[in-house]
Amino acid sequence: MGVPGPFPGSPGRPDAPVLGREEVDRALARLGAEYEAIETSLSALQDHAGRRLLEGAGLSGITKERWAEAERSITVLWTLFDAYTAAWESVRELRERRRWPSPEDLAELTELLHGDGVTVPGTAADGGAEDGPAPLGERFSLEGLVERMNGLYARSLDVIVAADAVWSTLPARIDLLSAELQRTRSLAHSVGVRPGEHPAGDDLERITDELVRLRARVIADPLAFWVSSSTGSSAPGGGRPDTARYDRAARALEDIRREVAAVLDVRQDAERRLMQLRDVLSRADRTLTEARQARGEVLAKIAASEVPAVSGPSTALHEQLAAAADYRRRAQWHRLSPLLDSLEERAEDELLRARESLTAVTAPLAVRAELRSRLDAYRAKVSRHGLAEDSLLTERYDMARRMLWSAPCDLRAAEQAVWRYQRAAAEALVPQQLEGRGDS
Repeated sequence: MGVPGPFPGSPGRPDAPVLGREEVDRALARLGAEYEAIETSLSALQDHAGRRLLEGAGLSGITKERWAEAERSITVLWTLFDAYTAAWESVRELRERRRWPSPEDLAELTELLHGDGVTVPGTAADGGAEDGPAPLGERFSLEGLVERMNGLYARSLDVIVAADAVWSTLPARIDLLSAELQRTRSLAHSVGVRPGEHPAGDDLERITDELVRLRARVIADPLAFWVSSSTGSSAPGGGRPDTARYDRAARALEDIRREVAAVLDVRQDAERRLMQLRDVLSRADRTLTEARQARGEVLAKIAASEVPAVSGPSTALHEQLAAAADYRRRAQWHRLSPLLDSLEERAEDELLRARESLTAVTAPLAVRAELRSRLDAYRAKVSRHGLAEDSLLTERYDMARRMLWSAPCDLRAAEQAVWRYQRAAAEALVPQQLEGRGDS
């Protein structure tokens, strides 16, 4: 709303000089502009979205008190404006009577413009307070009436603008945070972060309750979340929404999101480790199965040899692996992690034991294969020196070969036979080597 500019003379003083025609016309021009500004401001106040929201809201606390005062002020504003309108129209009608006003007309116009000639009808509001509604029959000058309206307008608009600013800011942000909280809650539940089972699950419930209470309080008492401007500005709506409680809830939710992300990493790591454990134990089981099959083959093919027994898969390890999988399903990470540490070490030991068992069981076959290779190597050497038809060598070769290629094979006897063939071959080769040196 506008504020009237200074007029000639001293308003309210009985000895104020009478205004001239041109001074009266200038004053009327200012009053006309002032009237239009006041009317526009009051209409905008009446149509303000914040005012309509306040009228339909179930208010409480400081907002309820201040809005009740603002409603009374708005009612008085229209009463004052009606008085102002009547006075303005009286001044304008008097001036429009004559093109050239008489001295009496000028004196009356001066009194209307600067005198306390505007009587305001009484109201039930708190009369007598500074800048408050007018008491019954109080008289104002036009300038004083505008000043009173400006004060009431500013305080009423301040309530409306502040409430509207809070409602336009906080509920939407709270709703967005609530939606994010629901997404975090779903993810948290999927990884076992639940109320009563994990501290972060309890914190999620606490934040949920806080956001519900906060939103209800913001809707019912928005002015409780308004911080007036620290610059001391008297402009309506000078300040900002107080987001302290919202910010605390947002920070707490962000902390929980990081914790849930950490738990998610633990879950993914646990799944990877469980898959590796299953693979290691599966390889150990396959190796033990191979060892048992090899033992049967060895017992069928090798005689007079001690073949170690092969144990079955570790029942305890498989039971603990099943327990680890159950911990994973129940998201009991505090139990799963130490169990995985122990299982990983024991599973590697189990695989090593299985491999050692296979090696021990197949050792006789490896010895037989080595004897066969050695026998064939000496046979080839003898043939290169033209002794393939030697009767003694042939006899001993055939004997060793029958032993190594028969089932079951007596490894001790076969080894002796191979050794005798080697010695005979060595003795047969010595004369040829000596003869060769003599010829050279």
